[in-house]
Amino acid sequence: MFTLATLIFVISYALIVSEKVHKTKVALLGAGLVLISKILTQDQALRDVEMGVDWNVIFLLISMMVIVNIMTKTGVFEFLAVKAAKLSRGRPVAIMVIFAVVTAIGSAFLDNVTTVLLLAPVTLLIAEQLEVDPVPFLITEALASNIGGTATLIGDPPNIMIASKAGFEFVDFILHLAPIIIIIMIIWLALWALIFRNVLTVDEEKRQRILSLDESELIRDKKLLVKSLIVLGLTILGFICHGALHYEAATVALAGAGLLLFISGQDPEEVLSSIEWPTLFFFMGLFIIIGATVKVGLIEMMSDKMITLTNPSKDNMMTLSLVMVWFSSIASAIVDNIPFVATINPLLIDMAGKVFGVTNLAPGSEILRSAAMEPVWWSLALGACLGGNGSAIGASANVIVVGLSEKAGHKITFIRFFKYGAPVMLLTIILATIYIYLRYYVLQW
Repeated sequence: MFTLATLIFVISYALIVSEKVHKTKVALLGAGLVLISKILTQDQALRDVEMGVDWNVIFLLISMMVIVNIMTKTGVFEFLAVKAAKLSRGRPVAIMVIFAVVTAIGSAFLDNVTTVLLLAPVTLLIAEQLEVDPVPFLITEALASNIGGTATLIGDPPNIMIASKAGFEFVDFILHLAPIIIIIMIIWLALWALIFRNVLTVDEEKRQRILSLDESELIRDKKLLVKSLIVLGLTILGFICHGALHYEAATVALAGAGLLLFISGQDPEEVLSSIEWPTLFFFMGLFIIIGATVKVGLIEMMSDKMITLTNPSKDNMMTLSLVMVWFSSIASAIVDNIPFVATINPLLIDMAGKVFGVTNLAPGSEILRSAAMEPVWWSLALGACLGGNGSAIGASANVIVVGLSEKAGHKITFIRFFKYGAPVMLLTIILATIYIYLRYYVLQW
């Protein structure tokens, strides 16, 4: 069983990284092989908290997709994009910076994949009006989406997965990750503006084309917009309070999605057909494949190696935390941060159980949020989310941007994305490492 589970795991990862076969096909086939070979029973795969599908993650994603899909019909995202372009007075570098900020904020409170899906078409339109290469704008938005999405529980799928396993609340991410993300955004965008200030220039006539656009015409349904904003506001408020109310984040999101679907008058079939079902089934298959490695002991073996290398203790895991930032960033740039975090989560749980002397430590245990373990999780979140900027396949948002750009006739090669993303990844990971060290091991705040 050990050999078979390991083979399924390794081959599945290799195929996902190669991108020769769609990752959802790979994940579902791998999950099917796990069940057919009886490494996991169906009951374990669908119900077991430690080894099965994490339904909290799945339903949180589904619910947020429903809310965003309904909001999309109002035209509010196109309105915001054009408004931002006009605020910049049609200056390309200013447009790039403002769009990056809009993308980062949108990614923090919606999710990064949805945000780039909504902004990319408008970005292409504005670049066409200015007659400039849209690729720097699109890559900047992908990078900003991964940085901004790091700040909250719902912003990036790895954070959702970490929160579910460690038992963190929405406010925890705001308190621990938002401060460094704001600092990173300011430093990065200041350097970015300097780099592109003499590269992206246009004449007055082209700037006037942007200023002549009427953003008010882009709002297609004002009543639906009001309803959507009210429900989104209530949902975010629910996320902030969900710990005190003793609800899972998925429960809050599901209630919000159900309420908006009910009061919006939208056709459920149409809304639900727009959900990213391939992504959700990818998650489900991946959870089952990872569960098989937990069942046969592969994760435990990897955990033992990590303990040997970093020597964590109940009182101090500084070495593990600092190594985790860099290891997770490099790994996420290579294999995509979602499968990486799916693998690391059970590994950290097993490692914590060994260090604290607890057999079969359950996800969500208070030990996982202890003073020693907490910085390790934040290191993982920062490394995985920011490391996703390192390559075109490092994060789902990157893959979406590359695909949309190519469809529009502007091919983004792996090397071109790397030239933009790798330096940004390096800068942000250095800043994240300094933050982790100072906050948790010097100031101990």
